[in-house]
Amino acid sequence: MYDPDHPDELDGDDRDDLDRWITTGDLDELIREIDRSSDRDDWARVLQVRDRARAETERGHQLWPAASYAEYRTALDAAAEMAASVVVDGAGFLAPGPLSEVAAQSHTWDELSRHLATGPGRSLVLQERVVRGEDLTGAATNGTTSGELPARLLPWEPGYALAEYRADRARFPLPDLPTPNAPVAGVERGECADGRDGARALEDAVRHWAAHSDGTVRSICVDGSAADAIATITAGHAALARPIGAADAVSLLAWAGASGGSRGRRRGMAAGRFEAWWALATVLGIEEDWPIDPGPDAEDLDWYVWAPREPTPGWVCRIAVADPADGLAWALDATDRVLDP
Repeated sequence: MYDPDHPDELDGDDRDDLDRWITTGDLDELIREIDRSSDRDDWARVLQVRDRARAETERGHQLWPAASYAEYRTALDAAAEMAASVVVDGAGFLAPGPLSEVAAQSHTWDELSRHLATGPGRSLVLQERVVRGEDLTGAATNGTTSGELPARLLPWEPGYALAEYRADRARFPLPDLPTPNAPVAGVERGECADGRDGARALEDAVRHWAAHSDGTVRSICVDGSAADAIATITAGHAALARPIGAADAVSLLAWAGASGGSRGRRRGMAAGRFEAWWALATVLGIEEDWPIDPGPDAEDLDWYVWAPREPTPGWVCRIAVADPADGLAWALDATDRVLDP
C-alpha cells in the first residue's frame, strides 16, 4: 500500500519521469500516467502522482486537474481500502461527481465501511448505497448516522436515476417520466402566502442551478388548482401537463437536487433524495415533525409534470402539485440551459 510518508519509494526511471512532468507542468502526460497506473492496479503510483500534483498546486502551479483525476480513479476503481481513503473533504474537486457517490457505485457498504473515517462522508456513502438498493438499517443503528433519512428504500419510493461513472466519462440519466401532453386550462392568480414555505422548499431543491450554474429557478403557491399554479408561473402562456405519482415527483426532484446543472458541481443522489423528501414534507406542512416519512401523505396530493408548448433545451425540472384538502397548489419552474462556448 502506498505510504504518503515515504513518497519517493519508486524506481529511479519512474521518479525521473514524474519529476519531468511535474516540472514542465505536463498535464496531458500526468493524466495518461494516472490512466496507465490505474489500468495495471498500481495505486501507489496513482497516489504518488496525486500528491506531487497537489504539492505543486499549493505552490501556485496549475496541476489540480491531475490531482483531482487521480482521486476520482482511486474512488472508482481501486480496492475498497484505497477508495475509502479519498472520500474526504476537498478530494476530487474536479471529478464529475462527489467521491462518496463514485466510491459507492463500485463498492458495497460492507467493503467500504471498515475503512471510512467517521464524519459526513461516511454518512453520504451510506445513503448512496441505500439509493442503490442496500438495506443498511443495521448499520445506521450501529454508530453510523443515516443523515435523517431511512437507511433503506421505502416501498413507495422510486427507482432513483443513478449516475453512471466510468474512467473516461460520466452519465447522468433522466428519470423515466411521461411527457406532458394535455393543454393546461388554468387561471392566473395572485400568489398565496399560506404556501410560501412549500414554494421555498421546492425552489431550494434545485436552487444550486441558479447559484452555481447558469440556471433560473422560480416556484409559486396559489389558492387554486395545479392548472392555476402553472398558468400563474407561466404568466398565462400556453403549457402542457400530465399527471404523475408522488414517487415520480420524488424521482424528478431528487434527480434535479443531485445534479449540478450545466456548469455546477454535482451534489450526488444522497443529497437529491434528502432535498426531495424535505420538499414533500414542507408542501404537506409536516416539516416540524421532521424527520418523518412524507410518502403516504404525498400520495394524496395531485402531482403533475408540465412544460411550455415550445421545448426548452438543457436541464429542466418542472413540477406542479395541488393539495385537494386545503385548496393550495404549487408550481416549480427550473431550467439551466447549455450556453454556447
